[in-house]
Amino acid sequence: PIYTQHRQQQTMSSSSSSSIFLPPNQTRLVTIAAHVDHGKTTLADSLIESNGIISERLAGTLRYLDFLDEERRRGITMRASAIGLRHRYMAPKQQKAESLDLVVHLLDSPGHTDFSTEVSSSLQCCDGCLLVIDAVEGVCARTHQVIREAHLHEMVPILVINKVDRLCTNLCLTPTEAYLRLRGLIETVNATCAAMLNSKQAEDDSEQQDETNNTNDNPDTPIMTQEEENWTFEPSKGNVIFASALYGWGFTVPSLARSLFRSKTVSIKPVALKQCLFGDFKYKEGDKKVLKWKSDSSEDPLFAQYALQPIWEMYEGVATAAASSGIGTSLFADGRILSNTSAAGKQPSKIKADTPGMDQVLEIAQIGSTSSKGSPAMPATPEQMDAILARIGASSEEAVLRCIMRRYRPLSNTVLDAVYEILPSPAMAATKVRSRALALANPKIVEAEETPNPTATAATAALQEIRAAVEACNASADAPAVAHICKFMAVDRSVIRDPQLGDGEKSVILGLSRVLSGTLKTGSEYYVMGPKHSKSVSSEEQKRQIRLYLLMGSSFLLVNEVPAGHLCAIQNLDDLQLKTATLCESPYGMPLQGFDSGIRPLVKVNVESVDPADTYVLEHGLVKLSSADSAVEITATAKGERILACLGEIHLEQSILDLKNIYCEKDIELRISDPIVEFGETTTWFEDELDFGNFWERPSAPLRQSTIPPYNEEEGLEFALHGRSRTILSGRAAAISLRVVPLPKSVHVALQSKKLVEEECKDDLLVMAKALGLNGANMDPSAIFETLSQSLAVIDEFGNALVESKALSSGCTIKGVVSDAGEIHVPKNDILASPEEEPTEATDTPATEVFKVVGSQIRKLGFQADSNPAEMVDDSNDDSGAVEIWKDQMRHSAIAGFQMAVRAGPICEEPVQGILVVIEGVEVALTKSPDDESYKPAKLMTSGMVASAIRSGIRGALLTRPSRLLERHFRLTLHSSLEALGSLYSVLSRRRGKVLNDSMVDGTDLLEISAALPHAESFGLAPELFRQTSGQVTAPELVFSHWERLDEDPFWVPTSLEEREDFGENLQNGDISTGMSNIALKYIRKVRARKGLVVDSSRTVEAAEKQRTMKR
Repeated sequence: PIYTQHRQQQTMSSSSSSSIFLPPNQTRLVTIAAHVDHGKTTLADSLIESNGIISERLAGTLRYLDFLDEERRRGITMRASAIGLRHRYMAPKQQKAESLDLVVHLLDSPGHTDFSTEVSSSLQCCDGCLLVIDAVEGVCARTHQVIREAHLHEMVPILVINKVDRLCTNLCLTPTEAYLRLRGLIETVNATCAAMLNSKQAEDDSEQQDETNNTNDNPDTPIMTQEEENWTFEPSKGNVIFASALYGWGFTVPSLARSLFRSKTVSIKPVALKQCLFGDFKYKEGDKKVLKWKSDSSEDPLFAQYALQPIWEMYEGVATAAASSGIGTSLFADGRILSNTSAAGKQPSKIKADTPGMDQVLEIAQIGSTSSKGSPAMPATPEQMDAILARIGASSEEAVLRCIMRRYRPLSNTVLDAVYEILPSPAMAATKVRSRALALANPKIVEAEETPNPTATAATAALQEIRAAVEACNASADAPAVAHICKFMAVDRSVIRDPQLGDGEKSVILGLSRVLSGTLKTGSEYYVMGPKHSKSVSSEEQKRQIRLYLLMGSSFLLVNEVPAGHLCAIQNLDDLQLKTATLCESPYGMPLQGFDSGIRPLVKVNVESVDPADTYVLEHGLVKLSSADSAVEITATAKGERILACLGEIHLEQSILDLKNIYCEKDIELRISDPIVEFGETTTWFEDELDFGNFWERPSAPLRQSTIPPYNEEEGLEFALHGRSRTILSGRAAAISLRVVPLPKSVHVALQSKKLVEEECKDDLLVMAKALGLNGANMDPSAIFETLSQSLAVIDEFGNALVESKALSSGCTIKGVVSDAGEIHVPKNDILASPEEEPTEATDTPATEVFKVVGSQIRKLGFQADSNPAEMVDDSNDDSGAVEIWKDQMRHSAIAGFQMAVRAGPICEEPVQGILVVIEGVEVALTKSPDDESYKPAKLMTSGMVASAIRSGIRGALLTRPSRLLERHFRLTLHSSLEALGSLYSVLSRRRGKVLNDSMVDGTDLLEISAALPHAESFGLAPELFRQTSGQVTAPELVFSHWERLDEDPFWVPTSLEEREDFGENLQNGDISTGMSNIALKYIRKVRARKGLVVDSSRTVEAAEKQRTMKR
């Protein structure tokens, strides 16, 4: 074993390193990925046991790679762990090839969604993955995510169907029924992979259609064909392993075909037998022919007869022996084998070869065994059986079964042989399979100079040499050394075997690295480049001297050098504060391109030390935590908060424990806030807003939120009404009229992608056209979309957009004001009142006239330009000067103001989503230049003044519209028994969850539940579910799903007699209370209180002159 071989060496030398690390063609990098509790770590135990690192008796139950205390307490993997294994590949006789020594670097990744970034790091490190799926639970939610992510990283997969024995013991299926179940599972996996490939191909075809210059599709054809072959699982190819990791057995169809032919059980050559062994075929022993099998036949298919039936009988034999010896059996759920009543009250005896039932086991063991040379031999006589059981110390039913099955069909040899046969070597992966995933980034392009730059020429030549070495995985001594660090991790100093490391902090930050080319050496200096490095030449400040360690699970062994194609841990990079990095001995190297997994933290808390003197220790610990865990995000706010963001509640708990126990230099007491919930602010339509003309003139009172504190104290609110605002620049230098309306998601997606799908947004476009005055009832949706696209000024990814009305862009509603005062007009009453209602002064000033003209133009034209603009647009110099000032000086600042406004809304300072801001009119105070008769602004008008005015106008307009909150919703997935269904639904109902799907898991009494749950109601869900259902549900998995509007007016109060009867009187508590349970208002109060804003209920005095103090 690689571990024992290195442990026995006391001196470090290049010869010793070369004896440990084999060439790239004899190396495999593989990770295990699956849904939680599908058996990844148990499978790793069986592989580790084959190297003698753990005992045979403990394999499958030790969970060797789960060495953290929290991992063992919770029973789940939280951190990806790596270990190096030796394997001797024995080629089948038909291939006439010699045996070969291999080094397999194995990474065990977590299955829980809270630690999904660990899976991403493992996939980036490796070239292949063992995709483990539970034979009973089948393809789960996390399985879909793992498949998509593995495909993104260009992995070559091997399907491991684990817990096949549960079909016999738990579900009590016959071999034929189990075969049909396994066949359906493989079909489901292939259908999932095919859908993923088809989706990718559709995206690629769409991109190629957009790129008119790229018309050559031929180079992509063979790549796509190879990709389809890699992601199609066929048992006859050997990329499907049927296994039980707990009992250490497993086989592939080719290995079983060879064993059946070798034992003369089936007289068909393995090349032909493997094609029909897993399929609807049966074998006629008399005729020695393979015939078609039908599901209504009384005979068993080939796979059921020769692959599953012997295993079923072995389980029954061991269970019979356990019952006969008085140990008792618990293998079968149906209790088909009863305990020996005559042995009751006696001391249980050990299971031996002569125990009833073991004769059946010995007889079957000689048929269909896949044990090969070099693996533990299957006992052939009772004496050999007794000797093996005594040596192992197998005294329980499980231990005896594990001892026999791992010799009958050894799992470790099956998996490691398949890893060699199916997965690519690092050299092949870099050249053919993962050329995009292992490609180096391009340096930032600098404009070409007239004279050649020698430095740039040398940098280009050196980078080309480095690229060639990486693409070939060149492990020669003269190749440039390049390595990529996929993640950093904190390791206890006591598990690092390095006498020269010295004393220091109790934890050491190490980087999990893959050597891409050349040879890394301990004590050498290398340039370290972060993921955003774009320079063609690195500075000397980026050089670090490193130390290298061999990864052996929970321990790390110092090595002198590590060649290309291997994994190692690197020390002395913790001061760089990087999530990933690339090392290169040349300053002309570039980092790996990498991938953005799109995973974002879901749970945020504020962390602070109870003792202010410990603040520095806390900050230093947070920096180390952020470096060691790529999923953690640390943010320092302007208010002094330190926000810790994690992927889920379990991840948050683990991060806080690591922060206190590992990363902080001393024991400090922390104060953790309640989870911070993110909301969004948006608006909805008025009831009569679709009638553009009548809505403008309707006499209605302002909405309640614009009349009560603290919202009525918003700057510029007096200039807004019904979603419109006329915002005034400082000093009355200009006025901008704008309007805010809802922007449906379908329309936003169409505008952002510049593609219209009428079936999806036809109705939404017509509604918007009516509300904006575009005569939408008589217009085609494509014409409406074209009008909005042409008017678009800016659009963001959160559903917001800024447009200029056609009337504005044509100049109809842009006017200049030339007056003695040099100011625009500000009316004394409601700024949005009809100009006819404005009290006439003794002499109308030019500013008043312009105000009336702009208002009437907006009312008349709406969004569209006039059909005869020549009559409407004044060609006077003052209006043309105003148009130039708007386009040259104000327009870009208006975009900045829009971005400021949507960053924080007026209700609770949360981001605004789903609004369309329409700039409808502009009035500019002008003065005439005496020199060239041109017009310029009458007063100083800076870009900050324009942006601030736009921000105030949008916030004021939003306050005069119906306010709504947006909630983040998670997708909840779990399994539940039928008895727990009522309690489960009750818990989800109290938390406002919506069940999306509930379907039976085939062959079980479990239901798979999928539901949507608001983020604010998700905290503490797992403990409550376990408590209410008495533990009859699995741990819920939460992933972000979507944003959804909370359709509840936070400022509604009962006014009519009927409403008061239904909801109660309006309690005068402070200045706002609806007298009912208003969820939206509750959330607003919590958010405002957390941010230190004035909360309505915090006003304890209602009327100061009455000296009446209200209860909080």
